Amino acid sequence: MSNNLTKRQIVQKIYDQGNHNHEHVREIVQQTLDIMQDALCSGKNIELRKFGVFELQVRKSRVGRNPNKPETDVVIPRRAVVKFKAGKEMKSGLAKLDLDEIDPS
Repeated sequence: MSNNLTKRQIVQKIYDQGNHNHEHVREIVQQTLDIMQDALCSGKNIELRKFGVFELQVRKSRVGRNPNKPETDVVIPRRAVVKFKAGKEMKSGLAKLDLDEIDPS
C-alpha cells in the first residue's frame, strides 16, 4: 500500500467524521483545491495559518544537458514553481516523527 494520501482518502475521512453527504464533501474538497490552484496560477501565495504557506517562486533560465545526448545543451526556460513552507505546528509534528519508520536505510 502506498504512503501517499489521496484526495479520495481525504474525502472519506471528512465523510467518516461528520454527518455530511459524501458527494457534498467531495465537491467541497474539489472546490477548495480549485480555488487554491486558481490563486497560485494568478500569482498569489496561499497562507494557511497553523499549516503553512504555498509560495510562488520564479526559477531563472539555465542550461542543462540531456543524459542521452550529453554533447547537446538544452535551454531550460524561466518558470514559476510552487514552494511549500511548513508552519510552526507542522514543524513541531514533523520533529516528533520516527524517521526509521519512514526510511529504514
